[in-house]
Amino acid sequence: MLQAEQPKKSRLGLKIAVAVVVLAICGGGVAVAHPWESQHNALSNPTVSASPTPPQPTAAAIPATLALLPETGATFVNPANEVTAQVENGTVYNAVLKESATGESVDGELVVSGRKWVSRAPLKFATDYTFDVTTEDTAGFRTTTVSTFSTVPPSNEADLEMFPNAGSTVGVAQPLQFTFSEPVTNKEAVEKAISIKASSGQVGAFHWYSDTLLRYRAEDFWAANTSITVDMKLFGVDYGGGQIGNFNKTNVVQIGNKVEMVADAVNLKASIYINGALVKEYPVTMGDERFPSASGYLVLLSDKQRNAHFVASTIGLKPGDPANYGEVDVEYATRLTPSGEFIHQATDSALPYLGQANLSHGCIGMSAEGASWVFTNMGTGDLVHVVGSPNETIAPTDGFGDWNIPFAEYAHR
Repeated sequence: MLQAEQPKKSRLGLKIAVAVVVLAICGGGVAVAHPWESQHNALSNPTVSASPTPPQPTAAAIPATLALLPETGATFVNPANEVTAQVENGTVYNAVLKESATGESVDGELVVSGRKWVSRAPLKFATDYTFDVTTEDTAGFRTTTVSTFSTVPPSNEADLEMFPNAGSTVGVAQPLQFTFSEPVTNKEAVEKAISIKASSGQVGAFHWYSDTLLRYRAEDFWAANTSITVDMKLFGVDYGGGQIGNFNKTNVVQIGNKVEMVADAVNLKASIYINGALVKEYPVTMGDERFPSASGYLVLLSDKQRNAHFVASTIGLKPGDPANYGEVDVEYATRLTPSGEFIHQATDSALPYLGQANLSHGCIGMSAEGASWVFTNMGTGDLVHVVGSPNETIAPTDGFGDWNIPFAEYAHR
């Protein structure tokens, strides 16, 4: 009986031993099953990297693509243009636009649900820029791109000078004049960038005399006491030929009373009106048969000389010419044209002929009282209308002869 039971005990012992082995295998005692132990082993083994392994893209992840404007390496970039970074299949994680030399940053913002960065401030001329953009794709991977470009150099930076100056008060006959530092071939774009509004409601037109000289006038003389606002938004405007406008500015010019002299070469008198009312009348001597005074409308210039020195050779007269007066000093000279016509006190030899004969070389000679009144009371932009002279009108750019051009012709480009 006892011998027959021994095999059962052996089988039980075998089962227990097998169970222990199975329990030992399934009990998790192997080091790879514990991440902390794996990291400990890696740190203790110099041949194993301690850096965490970055996540790997899944088959569904699509790399982000980046488009930059301007493109990297671009030159002659218009400083008024927006700088943009646009991403497909991702977003803009970070963008920094800065001046390369100073590190000064340019403001910008994210739009289009974070897929586009746009600059929100103008750039500077003749400046190098660095554009750092970091993108993030749909799987969270980030890529940084560094781009550089430069803006328009000084050789292509275009300016202009406006006359009259901001804050000036001028007469009703003063056209607005714009003198450009560089030739303008894209004339329509420049005209659109200059907005002119008169408080009188008068609408005018531009007229180009050359690629660098532009003027603007209303159909009729400006209404007295009008305010004219000139808004010039020329920053970034392409003048043509790669020349780029460099400023935005608003100028306000005030028009004063309407002061007009009517100089009659037949009746040899000057009648002066203020806002249509006759206030002064003086005898005059005007241009003789060889040098008749210019007819039509002239505009007083800003040049006034209490004592002026005239030289005959400056108007083409030479020694031996009967009309050559050599050199002479006059008083109260107010300029009408760059070519040499003035209103001034007549010379001593001409004073007896005021109201009697035309003896001058085109100027309007007056008495001391008349010339000093004009010198003191008339100014830039005031109107002089010469009637009765056999001469032609002045050239439009010999001073401001704009008013001698019919408005329909003036307004035609």
